[in-house]
Amino acid sequence: MTEENRNGSSFYQVYEVFSKKSASASFQLQFSLLAPNEEMAMMMAQENFMRREKVVDIWVVRRDHIRGMNPEEREMWTNRLDNKEYRTTKGYGYLRRKWREKEQDMLDEKEILSWKEVKKG
Repeated sequence: MTEENRNGSSFYQVYEVFSKKSASASFQLQFSLLAPNEEMAMMMAQENFMRREKVVDIWVVRRDHIRGMNPEEREMWTNRLDNKEYRTTKGYGYLRRKWREKEQDMLDEKEILSWKEVKKG
């Protein structure tokens, strides 16, 4: 729902502000703001954010220009990607038991030190 639909006025638009802290970092959403146009939104974002934190880049995007998945797309893609059990460690539960068995079969310190006691003749 756009701001126009909420209060009957189209003067202010909702903008989302994204920033990067370094050249190799990814953009992160910082906050939303209301502004009458893109230029004012950029100035407000710079005043409210860039003077407080070190950033290398900033994006200001009108919220209604950001497209998300609709419910049908979300359903289609999440169902398609559900079979990822091979990425989890659930199938490796038997390894704890295997390690215990191996540890029990390992030589203990007493046994290893007893090898040192060779009779000199």
